[in-house]
Amino acid sequence: MTSFEPLLVLCTAPDEATGARLARGLIEARLAACVNLVPGLRSFYRWEGKVEDDAEVQLLIKSDAARFDALRDHLLEAHPYDVPEVLALPIGGGAEAYLAWMRDELGD
Repeated sequence: MTSFEPLLVLCTAPDEATGARLARGLIEARLAACVNLVPGLRSFYRWEGKVEDDAEVQLLIKSDAARFDALRDHLLEAHPYDVPEVLALPIGGGAEAYLAWMRDELGD
């Protein structure tokens, strides 16, 4: 068994249908234990020299470091954006029962 290093991965999507498709794919592939889809996000950013203002949804993806490369590659392949947001943040702690559930769902 490998060392379990939980991660929170952030990814935006253009709409709820796309977010749900991405979330389901990650769960089915066992690359994530849980994905929360948060609607109502408004993103401001510069793209190709122009300031953009877009409605998006936020995916909060619970996974672990051992699966990050595969998770990232899955998102990059399945995502409609040219440059999707894929940011991994370490989870420094949490409820032991929840972390144990994550570990079990990820197959560790």
